[in-house]
Amino acid sequence: MAVGALRDIDIGLLRTFVAVAETGRMTTAARVVSVSQGAVSQQIKRLEELLRVTLFARMVDAARLTRDGEKLMPLAHRMIALNDEVAEQMSTVTVSGEVRLGVPHDVVGRLMPPILRAFSREHPGVLITLVSERTAVLRKLLRERGIDLALMTEPERADRGQHMMTDRLVWVGAKGGDAARIRPLAVALGENGCAFRALAIRALNAARIQWRAICQVGSMEPVFATLEADMAVAPFLRRTVPDRLGILSDAGLPKLPSYHINLKLPAHDVSDSAQELARHIREGFARRYA
Repeated sequence: MAVGALRDIDIGLLRTFVAVAETGRMTTAARVVSVSQGAVSQQIKRLEELLRVTLFARMVDAARLTRDGEKLMPLAHRMIALNDEVAEQMSTVTVSGEVRLGVPHDVVGRLMPPILRAFSREHPGVLITLVSERTAVLRKLLRERGIDLALMTEPERADRGQHMMTDRLVWVGAKGGDAARIRPLAVALGENGCAFRALAIRALNAARIQWRAICQVGSMEPVFATLEADMAVAPFLRRTVPDRLGILSDAGLPKLPSYHINLKLPAHDVSDSAQELARHIREGFARRYA
């Protein structure tokens, strides 16, 4: 075919082609690209007519790539990736200024770095100031406009758009340690306003386990040191447990409930940079932790 006779290729046709090639079935590909099976067959036919080749050897409810189909696969992946990159780059919102982000102590170090790194690469003109505090303090700061948005660990699941993740509370201690078997049980609890404190106490009392509180501080580093030294156990969200500590699943301790990480913004006057950071946080949690 002469070069002048070539026509533009619809990216949607390539997406359908890749879906059929990777699943091997028209019916499965239809679910992947969210169209009917008939539409998938029509799109493959249009692409074959456009390129004047046969891309699949059809069998009963199955499709196998021909040599021309195999030749097209890497090129289709490249075209789809370039299309998506152009769309993403051109739709990027240019924002600048400072955003004050509140994050609980246990969430900030374990879950946030990859999300914040991606945001900073895309928006180098935005300065993010992290405020790490207990949820109760963050709630007060947000109400008084001391911060622009905040992630909070809460027993209630927030509405859609605010709820980032649900995770179970687990008991954590030194790997291979003995602290969980000693009575009274030494428990590293946060300050009185700590979100997990009341839940842990209620569970221990219901299980009639004698316990004593140690390391009642807001900072996480003394808690980590206490746990690593096998001096106590503590409640953590499962996804925030540091690699150097162990989850005590077989220690005979009472089961703890699930908790929610919610994203909260003021009701009014939210800056463009804060809204853009909120979008990145939502997408980051959905992509990495859902």
